[in-house]
Amino acid sequence: MSSVTLSNTAIRQPNKLTLFFRYLRRNPSLTFGLLIMLFLIIFTVHGLLTIDTKHAYPLAVRPKQPPSFKYPLGTDFFGRDLYAAMVIGMWQTAVIGIVAGALGTIIGTILGFISAYFGGFIDGAITSICQILIPIPAFLIQVIIAGSIDKRSVTIFTMAFVVLLLAWMGPTLVIRSQVLSMKERQFVSVAKLSGMSSLGIIFKEILPNLLPFIAAAFIAQVFQAVFASFYLAIVGLGPVREPLLGNTIWSAQTQGAFFNGWWWWPIGPAVAMILILGSLALINMGMDEMANPRIRRSE
Repeated sequence: MSSVTLSNTAIRQPNKLTLFFRYLRRNPSLTFGLLIMLFLIIFTVHGLLTIDTKHAYPLAVRPKQPPSFKYPLGTDFFGRDLYAAMVIGMWQTAVIGIVAGALGTIIGTILGFISAYFGGFIDGAITSICQILIPIPAFLIQVIIAGSIDKRSVTIFTMAFVVLLLAWMGPTLVIRSQVLSMKERQFVSVAKLSGMSSLGIIFKEILPNLLPFIAAAFIAQVFQAVFASFYLAIVGLGPVREPLLGNTIWSAQTQGAFFNGWWWWPIGPAVAMILILGSLALINMGMDEMANPRIRRSE
């Protein structure tokens, strides 16, 4: 009996949740990034449940009030409660980042698979377009496109579309390189010999092995989309009425907030943007480690 008990104990494996927390302990970048992101999500959800959303827009409250119990982050020149504006602005920034990042990753993944798996003229056309467009500064193209749109018709979804126009090239090249490497491996050759169709090989053999790379590409694209929405709004090309974080900083700059002693106006959105971009950068670093076995830490 004792030998049986010892053998059962020896082969007992920790459950998936335990393994996940052990991995988080070995991956501090991912851990801290997720903790910051969790804090931001809780802050935003709590704010959406407790604020009056009308207070995030002009002429809703008494203007130019410093931080107080009634207005934790103060109010701005236009009569907006800056706490309400930051909650709504963080929500809108998340929508832009997730929409543009998700669509860019999906398009890039599809094009990357098509380019690498089928090759030929299609591969040459897709890679040529990416190689031509990538060296051009994305900021320049986005500013030209956003500047040509009537500001009265600009919405957060318009901004997401502007960002999306350049968000697919990075994932396309990343996924293409991984598929080129993976389609030469033995398990793909075995699947071909067994008579499996091309779509079957893509969805059943290659795609499951690329999920960590796709997840890392998605996080990277969300980071770039959030950053793009931030700098487009900061130069005055965002939806003017919406309380995006970049819009709040832009309006504070145009009204000379620091010069007039309204120091609290740009501080909240600036800190929020630093936390958002910092958490995404840390998560992206952690996902890169998860996807790359060469740098993955072991116990």
